Amino acid sequence: MRKRTLEVVVISDVHLGTFGCHAEELLTYLNSINPKQLVLNGDIIDIWQFNKRYFPKSHMKVLRKIIGMAAKGTEVFYITGNHDEVLRKFSDTTMGNLHVCNKLVLSLDGKKAWFFHGDVFDLSIQNMKWLAKLGGYGYDLLIVLNRFVNLALHWAGREKFSLSKKIKNSIKGATRYVGDFERTAIDLAIAKRYDYVVCGHIHLPKKEVVTTPNGTCTYLNSGDWVEHLTALEYSFKRWKIYRYNHDRLSPFFADEELKQLDIHELIASIASEKKASDTAEEPLID
Repeated sequence: MRKRTLEVVVISDVHLGTFGCHAEELLTYLNSINPKQLVLNGDIIDIWQFNKRYFPKSHMKVLRKIIGMAAKGTEVFYITGNHDEVLRKFSDTTMGNLHVCNKLVLSLDGKKAWFFHGDVFDLSIQNMKWLAKLGGYGYDLLIVLNRFVNLALHWAGREKFSLSKKIKNSIKGATRYVGDFERTAIDLAIAKRYDYVVCGHIHLPKKEVVTTPNGTCTYLNSGDWVEHLTALEYSFKRWKIYRYNHDRLSPFFADEELKQLDIHELIASIASEKKASDTAEEPLID
């Protein structure tokens, strides 16, 4: 299987160890890519709801795959979230190509990208953790129920729908929370003069360029692997939201994107890679 080479890939909110996790689909995606850097932006393992009686082989295969990618040269950054916050005591730990951290800043083609999970904005987690954990169990139960509902709809020849999305959209407070989350992240990023701010946490994939009186910033959210099955991909100086349910059926979509690139940017990119390769192959002269 030919793998797509990418500069940076971001995934978050996988929630390994829960019934809602789509581990097999994520494994299929990881097997299709060859990123130079892989950012795991929080809530990869759901330690809040961890149950030793439920951790399928497919969930373990995802962990093995990620470790294998690091062993083969991919630089992996594990940014801690609220569901895997126990790992924060290992922050700033490096093991080969695997780095554990609470936040991350990368330089991408001369622009600065700021990565963090985003739970720091959630007051319910900071002040009422028991309520947030209870909500996590309820969300997982809702996802399982949604699968049965969608199975029945499929048999009836009707379109699938998301129970959790319907509930969230019907609650004004939830909609307002998402808006506040995004605005806060953007305002902080602009104040810190970052070009990109990349979050997870709210399970809502998004890419948006926002301009305020103080500056411009691109807000990105990698979504999740519970409902949306999405990731962020950076290559040829562009960010793209990868949607498993759509893009896995379009194996050549990356080539279609190349048609939209500025020809001078593309030539410069290829030339710089060739120059780096030639330099690496030059023999040493005493």
